[in-house]
Amino acid sequence: MGTATDAAAQSTAGLLSLIWLASPALPVGGFSYSEGLEAAVEWAGVDQEARAADWLLDQLHLGLARGDLAVLAASVEALRADRLDRVDELNRWVLHTRETSELRLQSVQMGRSLIDWLRNLHPEQAERVQGLGLTYPVAFAAAAASTSASTADICAAYAFGWCENMSQTAIKAVPLGQSAGQRILARLAAEIPAAVAGAMALDDAGRQAFTPRLAVLSARHETQYSRLFRS
Repeated sequence: MGTATDAAAQSTAGLLSLIWLASPALPVGGFSYSEGLEAAVEWAGVDQEARAADWLLDQLHLGLARGDLAVLAASVEALRADRLDRVDELNRWVLHTRETSELRLQSVQMGRSLIDWLRNLHPEQAERVQGLGLTYPVAFAAAAASTSASTADICAAYAFGWCENMSQTAIKAVPLGQSAGQRILARLAAEIPAAVAGAMALDDAGRQAFTPRLAVLSARHETQYSRLFRS
């Protein structure tokens, strides 16, 4: 009985850690970035609920799953195996594949802020990756790897945090009402298991970052008139 109770408590603790990490209240600044969506509203015709949902679903599967989620999964495994050389390699891949200054700024700033948050709560974990300059997906792995959560659940939490943030971005940028935002979030959340499964099946050769239209819109956003977001 004691063993079962301990296992249940450990599982609950892991779940709560992931909920915390995925929370939009986490002080990492994710709310200030649209990841190209604001530019898509201006130049790509993303001007209503259905188009915003379709755009974000494509971004989830073609961008996040093939890049950040795959890196996150590999980083968790590397950290749990105490392979900091592998963590550094994965982090460099993220930096090299950010195609615009805004996308790079987002990943670097959010990664730094997450490690600062981790340093306040778990200084020994932050110290372990000190000096690596972790980007956001790798920093998320550093914060989550010490929990009892599975790699798949860690990736799902990261993906849900992204989906929630992007749904809120759509509400502000399109703009849309709260109910529309929730419908978009429901569509995105339903696709997370497939996105995570696809990401975890990728090896280094299969991982990629090829979203040319998003890169063009991100670059145009740098000079977009009357912006709400930093990317």
